Amino acid sequence: MKLGMVGLPNTGKSTLFNALTGAGAVSENYAFSTVEAAVGAVSVPDARLIRLAELYNPAKITPASLEVVDIAGLVKGSSKGEGLGNKFLASIREVDAIIHVVRCFEDELVVHPDGDINAKRDIETINLELIFSDLEILERKLERTRKNLKASKEFQKEADFVEKLITYMSEGKTARSYDFDEYELNIIKDVPLLSAKPVIYAANLNESDFPAVFEKPESNPHYAYTIEAAKSENCAVLPVCAKIEAEISELEEEDKQLFLGELGMSEPGLNRVIQQGYALLGLISFLTAGPQEVRAWTIRQGTKARAAAGKIHTDIEKGFIKAEVTAFSDVDELGSTNAAKEKGLLRLEGRDYIIKDGDVILFRFNKT
Repeated sequence: MKLGMVGLPNTGKSTLFNALTGAGAVSENYAFSTVEAAVGAVSVPDARLIRLAELYNPAKITPASLEVVDIAGLVKGSSKGEGLGNKFLASIREVDAIIHVVRCFEDELVVHPDGDINAKRDIETINLELIFSDLEILERKLERTRKNLKASKEFQKEADFVEKLITYMSEGKTARSYDFDEYELNIIKDVPLLSAKPVIYAANLNESDFPAVFEKPESNPHYAYTIEAAKSENCAVLPVCAKIEAEISELEEEDKQLFLGELGMSEPGLNRVIQQGYALLGLISFLTAGPQEVRAWTIRQGTKARAAAGKIHTDIEKGFIKAEVTAFSDVDELGSTNAAKEKGLLRLEGRDYIIKDGDVILFRFNKT
């Protein structure tokens, strides 16, 4: 699963990416310092793993992870190939969800491609380029549908819908803000609309504004607008400070906790970005625990037990018998799955059991 980080030049996007992944993407004060998309793996923060490690003292701890892509900077006209537009759009097509870094900080030493800071304009710039690309795709879809309509009137409803969506998006509205019904979703499911991808707005603030916006969002008008934009599209918005996150990422764990305490933070801001991204992709984790390893396994919401077993090994899926399932909260409270079993809190579930986030599982299977 991939998260793509996008933003206009000099938003702090690559600084955040480096703090998140340690991948060392180029981060300079000029447009297109990021040319090729950089890729890094990032662990999904999960306090449950720490607790299980305390209980089982394993030889190894393995968190869930996501792939994050630092996508080359975008400018007006990207949908027509301006700047690095073709690379930008191709990279967006390959990701499952987007972290849109919005510049909400003033700094005369960091140039803005449009000359001044304006979150409203910047958000619209990126959204419009995605919309323009989508409209070209929808026009081609409508052309094909009209050809089919000549052969059969049953395509009239589809043609009417595509025309309606084109009109809606021509007003500068993203596909993700459209309220699709079940029929419309079925029609559009195989149409690769870029503006339909789920988004987290990461509002990048300076060090002085960052703590203030938690209690008073309106103290930074750019951040306040980003919140409005997110609400209109049913997206999440999270405040971050790239400079602080970069400093935190370079500290040893003990110093990191002291620094976070001084800032009044319980965890780095980017932890919240990744946790939100994980949820945005419709992902959950089930857990396995023992003396060899404590591990979080990534699955989609709604995954059944037998398919989840296949995440560990295909042989476990093929030979699946039962899943021994305990809620993490019970393991946490009682100290082990054995203690939970003695209390009658361990359940035997079949192949069609739908895994819940935080289930601690041992799979029984026939070895082949």
